[in-house]
Amino acid sequence: MPITAMEKTVRDILFDNRMRRNGKIDRLRELRNEARGIQRAGSESAMSADDGLQDDLRVIEKALHDLDADVMEKGAATL
Repeated sequence: MPITAMEKTVRDILFDNRMRRNGKIDRLRELRNEARGIQRAGSESAMSADDGLQDDLRVIEKALHDLDADVMEKGAATL
C-alpha cells in the first residue's frame, strides 16, 4: 500500500537519528499547525472537499503520541 507524502515526512522525522526527541516533537507540532491552517482555509472556501487533511492530522497526532508528547494544546478543554 503506497504511503502519503505526510506519512513519508513524519517517518523521516521519526527515524532521523541526528534529531533529538524534542526537535522531532517541535517539527511535528509545526506540521500539525500548518495542516490545521490549511484545513481551516479549506473549510472557509466555497467548496470544501476532504482532500486527506484529516488523515494528515491523524498521522501527525499519532506520531506525537508515539513520542509521548503532550498532544493537548494550551487552553484546550478537557473532558
